[in-house]
Amino acid sequence: METTLVIDNHYFPCVSYMKMLSTHTYVNFEACENFQKNSFRNRCVVAGSNGVINLSVPLVNGRDQKVLYKQLKIDHTQNWQVQHWRTITSCYQKAPFFEYFAPGVESLLTKQHEYLFEANLEIITWLKKVCKLKVTIGETSDYVPEYTGDGITDARNAIRPNNYQQSPELVSPYYQMFEDRIGYQPNLSILDLLFCAGPTALF
Repeated sequence: METTLVIDNHYFPCVSYMKMLSTHTYVNFEACENFQKNSFRNRCVVAGSNGVINLSVPLVNGRDQKVLYKQLKIDHTQNWQVQHWRTITSCYQKAPFFEYFAPGVESLLTKQHEYLFEANLEIITWLKKVCKLKVTIGETSDYVPEYTGDGITDARNAIRPNNYQQSPELVSPYYQMFEDRIGYQPNLSILDLLFCAGPTALF
């Protein structure tokens, strides 16, 4: 039976998130919730030579505001896009497939989206293309506190910064750039898998 995945919309999501997308025919991103801090809606995690690095998108009026996620604006007064790209380049410029995927990532980071939701949606649309996912993407039209019945998989807030490396949806280990220094780091941003594994990431 085909099911619809309802999930929050992440910034360069982790590997297990993309794996969930790949196992569903339809995905609806939760568009009608209030923004929640301490989530991956405005952050991702990559690996550097000294350990994992959190990349956060700054928000107008900060992260403690009570506002609909779709209405949340990115703070472009900060030079965050250049900082993110420099960090990604520093971490992965020697990765086997960096040159292949780098132009697409850099292009996404140079766009001046006003709203976080639409920026994340474009990122995931690009990831859908490069990962060759056949999932149909949509968004919710109203907020449902709890989904009941068959046909809906509710994964909202299932993957968070405090539990992402304990996710049951992890993939098999793969080569990582700094594994010899910091050990293997499971479930980083999908960028880590793409830059390090290339086309085999699809499997």
